[in-house]
Amino acid sequence: MSLTPPSTAAPAVTAERPAGTGQAVGSPAESPPAGKATKTGVPRTALPRLSSLLRYLRRVSGLVAVVLLWWLGTGQGWLGSTTPSPSAVWNAGVELVRSGDYAHHLLVSLGRVGKGLLFGIPLGILLGLGAGLTKAVEDVVDAPIQAFRMLPHLALAPVFIIWFGIGETSKTMLILIGPVFPLYINVLHGIRGVDNKLVEVARSCGLGRWGLTRRVILPGALPQILVGLRQALGIGWLTLVVAEQTATTSGIGYLMSDAREFLRTDVMFVVLVTYALLGVLSDLLVRLLERRALAWRRGFAGA
Repeated sequence: MSLTPPSTAAPAVTAERPAGTGQAVGSPAESPPAGKATKTGVPRTALPRLSSLLRYLRRVSGLVAVVLLWWLGTGQGWLGSTTPSPSAVWNAGVELVRSGDYAHHLLVSLGRVGKGLLFGIPLGILLGLGAGLTKAVEDVVDAPIQAFRMLPHLALAPVFIIWFGIGETSKTMLILIGPVFPLYINVLHGIRGVDNKLVEVARSCGLGRWGLTRRVILPGALPQILVGLRQALGIGWLTLVVAEQTATTSGIGYLMSDAREFLRTDVMFVVLVTYALLGVLSDLLVRLLERRALAWRRGFAGA
């Protein structure tokens, strides 16, 4: 009797394919690997970063173009012989920073505008809220505010000096009054611009006056309120320029007046650039606040 030797070959394993799938159990997934390139050759994970970088470059391109035109204009003599070049302004700024004068005057100015906005912004918001939410308050305060709004508040500097003296109070009051009017107008119209159908639906759901204000009216008016805040900060810096030009011995406005007396146009342009940068930074701050506070809102963001 012959014995058949056992086969040494490994037994064949039949791959099972679950119903409805075209992939065998135990076989590697055919998903594209992380970072796989798109048709353009750019990894998928790099697309958001590339888009953010391109948008950042577009944002700074305007300022770069202004500086290039400034440099070209001074080099070709288009801006007059007394206009300093960007390099001269840079050197003057470095000199002021090294001497410590720039930091001293800048801190004084920031303190002044901070105190003025600290009282002016809440006052404008409260007046706008009162007039927007209650008709009786609007009937009382709207006419006086509209009348004072037509007055050029920057021209009130001599009047405030007569009333409050030449000290810091007159400067703070002048900065305080500027932001009140744009905030009042924007808060009032933001509240009155809320769709009345939403208010009726909220009332039918049982929301009281406080709940209606907090959940419907204020969120609906918030975009307009933030527009008013951006305008108020710009007016605050503009008012600071005028407030520091009269009866003062410190601040970047005083630094500009002192430079004008000694015909230091490079120092004057350092102050102008400082005002411009402070305006840009304050606007970016409000944009950041707007992005976070209005994350729920999907409006048209441009093509």
